[in-house]
Amino acid sequence: MGLYYEVHGSGRPVVLIHSGAMDSRDWNFITPKLAKIFKVIIYDVRGAGRSPVPEAPIDHVGDLRQLLAELNIDEAVLIGHSLGGQIAVDFSLTYPSIVSKLVLIAPGLSGYQFSPEYAELEKQAAKALPDVNKMIDLTLSEPSWSISPGEAYDLLREMMRHNIQKTFEWKTYETVSLPPALGRLDEIQAEALLLIGENESKDLFRIAELYNQIPKIKVVRIPGANHIITLTHPDDICEHILHDLSLHKQEGQ
Repeated sequence: MGLYYEVHGSGRPVVLIHSGAMDSRDWNFITPKLAKIFKVIIYDVRGAGRSPVPEAPIDHVGDLRQLLAELNIDEAVLIGHSLGGQIAVDFSLTYPSIVSKLVLIAPGLSGYQFSPEYAELEKQAAKALPDVNKMIDLTLSEPSWSISPGEAYDLLREMMRHNIQKTFEWKTYETVSLPPALGRLDEIQAEALLLIGENESKDLFRIAELYNQIPKIKVVRIPGANHIITLTHPDDICEHILHDLSLHKQEGQ
């Protein structure tokens, strides 16, 4: 498999799955807090960070299954941001017995058709190729991605620069075809917590509404946050995760 991963702390397994255009550093401000209580696994999805580039159609669900098998983990909490949330949901639908809890942070959703406005932003960014810095500037000019200069901003730019440049080395951009989660959300058995910033994009709010189809889900809006919530509001995220997992543990006893 060869994916890059790290294990921090001990206890109940919690797997953190990062956003697209980012890598496991998406969790830099969150991992240390959760690792005080849980066994936290962070990893770079195929094609990102320090993981290898795709040489065959990308299978995020299969990669995660292999990672958990390698670590001898039979059950885990999955926490995913954006693309990571989408992967967590697809995994939950494929391997429901392995997922004890879902935490979805501004998640994507397989099968969802993004608006023309969102598609136009992606089109403008693609036109800037191969000027990576211009692509990043265009993306960060969008309100749901815009954050103030500082440590989080510098980290975000570095992750985006590294991972956009890495896509130039990919052998394929295809993904393994799976039944889309859209239309199947009512099949999810695990309890779910969805966190979303109040300053998110319209598309992500529409996706959040669709996630209400999960039978056991709680949705929380984080004041002042946008799509970069993991870097700008880590304390809020950790507070909600720790509280929710504590309640979940008590109910399961």
